[in-house]
Amino acid sequence: MENQYTILAVDDTKSNIAMLLTHLGQQYNVIPALNGKRALAIAQKKQIDLILLDIIMPEIDGYEVCTLLKENELTRDIPVIFITAQTEEDAIEKAYDAGGIDYVTKPFRPRELLARIRRELTLQRLIKDLEASKEELRILATTDPMTKLYNRRSFADISANLLGQSKRESQNMSVLMIDIDKFKGINDAHGHDVGDAVIISMADNLRNMSRKGDIVCRYGGEEFVLLLPNTQIAGACILGEKIRQHFQESAVKIKSGGQLHVTISIGATEVDVQVEKNLEPALKRADAALYQAKEGGRNKLVTFLGA
Repeated sequence: MENQYTILAVDDTKSNIAMLLTHLGQQYNVIPALNGKRALAIAQKKQIDLILLDIIMPEIDGYEVCTLLKENELTRDIPVIFITAQTEEDAIEKAYDAGGIDYVTKPFRPRELLARIRRELTLQRLIKDLEASKEELRILATTDPMTKLYNRRSFADISANLLGQSKRESQNMSVLMIDIDKFKGINDAHGHDVGDAVIISMADNLRNMSRKGDIVCRYGGEEFVLLLPNTQIAGACILGEKIRQHFQESAVKIKSGGQLHVTISIGATEVDVQVEKNLEPALKRADAALYQAKEGGRNKLVTFLGA
């Protein structure tokens, strides 16, 4: 609804402000300001959707006010419509150069002004909706929809960047590959809803137990990968054992009100950041170590070092 929008009306003449309040007040929330300094202060403190700005004002004219608004990160995206008696082409050009998006001459015609305001607010709403859609698409493209962790594709991009950084700064890097033990049996015995609950619980715990800077990925099915920048294999194993023990000692709550105890197996390896050009060799070693953990009875961490 239009009355949800807030317009900042800036004019040093009280009668002009009164006219704006009369014509706009029934459709919009209008905040008046009688000078540029006051307008700048309000714009930084309030949620303003659009500014109507006079040009000729004492101390700070409308051009300078608009320029200052556009230089401030908090206010630069607020659309500004100039409202002034000046009609010279130079004045109009200067208004656009300062960052204005439209120009209305005094005495303004109420219907024309309302139409221009409505058009600009509609455009701003469309732009915001488009930006939100782009962000939503970005999230969908980079995260696993069930767990909200990074998906395999985005993990590949992130790991490549982090490996490059580790090479430049001669930092260690390690990998943990984690798999839920006997997951197929969980699905077969309890159904896919319970299996999904186990995966989500796994993701939440990995997210909470990992450190700032660690990258957590759902690598596929019930398999997860933790990429640990600036971490030697000893530190990776300490974290991995902490995660393994947590799952061994805790339980996953399921819809029926019961609890399900699950265990995990982990393969750990360190990346040879000076030699390896990508993460694939380390992922293969971690996967081989994970296989050994499974073959060795599950619910354990196995380390694989070397090529």
